[in-house]
Amino acid sequence: MGNTCRFVVNAIGKGGETYYTHCKDKQELKNWISENQDKLSMSDLKISDRSRNPLLRLVSLIK
Repeated sequence: MGNTCRFVVNAIGKGGETYYTHCKDKQELKNWISENQDKLSMSDLKISDRSRNPLLRLVSLIK
C-alpha cells in the first residue's frame, strides 16, 4: 500500500493547540488552510512536501 499524502502540515493554534494533518494535493492544502486560518498562528505554520527531492530538503533545513 503506497503513501497517498503529499503535504504534511504542522501548525500551532492561537490558543496553543497543535494541529497535524496530511493533504493529498495543493488544492486540498489551500482549502484546509483557508478553513482554519482564523484558528492558526500563521507564523508557526510548517508545511513539508514529501515528494520533494531529499537533497533540496536538506538544503532548506540548513537555512
